[in-house]
Amino acid sequence: MAEKTFIVADKAGLHARPSTVLVNTASKFKADIKLEYNEKQVNLKSIMGVMALAVPTGADVRIVAEGTDAEEAIQELEAALKGANLVS
Repeated sequence: MAEKTFIVADKAGLHARPSTVLVNTASKFKADIKLEYNEKQVNLKSIMGVMALAVPTGADVRIVAEGTDAEEAIQELEAALKGANLVS
C-alpha cells in the first residue's frame, strides 16, 4: 500500500478539469486507488465519485493505492497534480 496527502491549491478546488487529470492518470494503473476527503473515500478512477466529493481549495486530500503498481501510481499522480499546479 502507498499513500500521500496533498493540499489542494487550485482556486476552484477539484473541479472538472483537475478531476479529469486525476482520473485519467489513475486509470493507467492496475492498483486500486482511492481519494479521501472529509472522512469520505471514492474510487479515483471514477470522475463522478471525485466530483461528488466537492473538494474546495485549501482542503487536505489523501490518495491511497493498493496493488502491484501502487508506488508508481502515487508518484505519477503526484507529478500530474504538481505539473498542473493543483497542489501545494
